[in-house]
Amino acid sequence: MKKIVYFEKNCIFAAKSRKYTNNKVIRIKEMSKKTIRVVSLFSGCGGLDLGFEQVGDYKTLWANDFKHEACQTFRRHFGNIIVEGDVEQIDPYNNSSVPDCDLVLGGFPCQDFSIIWKQPGLNGERGNLYKSFLRFVDAKKPKAFVAENVKGILTANKKKAIRQIIEDFQNIEPGYVVIPHLYNFAEYGVPEFRERVLIVGIRVDTGFKFKHPAPTHGVGEGLKPYVTVRDAFKNVKEVPYNNEFLKVQERTKKIISLIPEGGNFTDIPKDSPYYVKGMISHVYRRVKLDEPSKTIIAAGGGGTWGYHYPENRSLTNRERARIQSFPDDFIFEGNTTEVRRQIGNAVPPVGVHAIAQALKPLFWGEYEKVDLCELQDYLKNMPVEERLKMITK
Repeated sequence: MKKIVYFEKNCIFAAKSRKYTNNKVIRIKEMSKKTIRVVSLFSGCGGLDLGFEQVGDYKTLWANDFKHEACQTFRRHFGNIIVEGDVEQIDPYNNSSVPDCDLVLGGFPCQDFSIIWKQPGLNGERGNLYKSFLRFVDAKKPKAFVAENVKGILTANKKKAIRQIIEDFQNIEPGYVVIPHLYNFAEYGVPEFRERVLIVGIRVDTGFKFKHPAPTHGVGEGLKPYVTVRDAFKNVKEVPYNNEFLKVQERTKKIISLIPEGGNFTDIPKDSPYYVKGMISHVYRRVKLDEPSKTIIAAGGGGTWGYHYPENRSLTNRERARIQSFPDDFIFEGNTTEVRRQIGNAVPPVGVHAIAQALKPLFWGEYEKVDLCELQDYLKNMPVEERLKMITK
């Protein structure tokens, strides 16, 4: 059965009925132009794929991830097209099961680049997995690729990591113009301040001059208002899937009660018997209802689940999924901890709608061709500091 996608304010929630939405309902028309074929890597539960498919015309044909529960979730929503296993053991040059494609998508593992952790970068256990992404792009020569990673990739290894990654991508034959950009997904309709780098590569011989789409939400003339936590949580308690309350200890409830709306552990008086030390701002972070949420994370010790306001409890996984802009009928497989991991690792689907739309003319041939060789040479010769300024503008 096809899903019907509804707009609730500026954030998308899908449902099999109107039960979970009270606002005006608009159906997204399915477009009839050429289907854009997608190969997906490091797919997780499928947030990036979902975002592209929600705008119409994109279709993921093949995917890969190594986490069993994430693969189960992906299969539930996209069909049996995901290969569960180590991407480094898959040969895209000679494996006939990997189809030709127009676009390669993926978020190569980010933990070694994250500013939350030790940030070993390319020297970490998973830091070089981006090279598997490179292999697939080199083997399939798509017209474009989109790679997602954390903001910390811009500073890892004293900025050597991002320089090396860009160089490796742009040197894939016949050449790719590589255009990274730092997105804050709250500026694109997601009820969450979540900064991520999207690295877009355009094959030089296409002649397609890509420009990252401008923000649609925020404070300022011509922008829609941010989608807030209050918007995201509307009628959330009625959703039956992945919405169980977590067991919260009485001491934890007391700690939470001492923290104001939008606050964290630093708001607890140091002379309080409930004072706790934290190393990151996520510790006992409560949501602020009339703003987008702070970043939802995938894992962590006590106090990092994200906390409700005004109720003195942890967020449910469905509330976390709403913050990440997942539709209500997107059901996650696995236990509570595994579902938390899938949601926290995912790309928020609504956050990539704008870039998915911006890329469509490339695949449909609806653009005026330009010579990209000059632009490619200009970018190749640009000092890394200047390149980074372009990324974060």
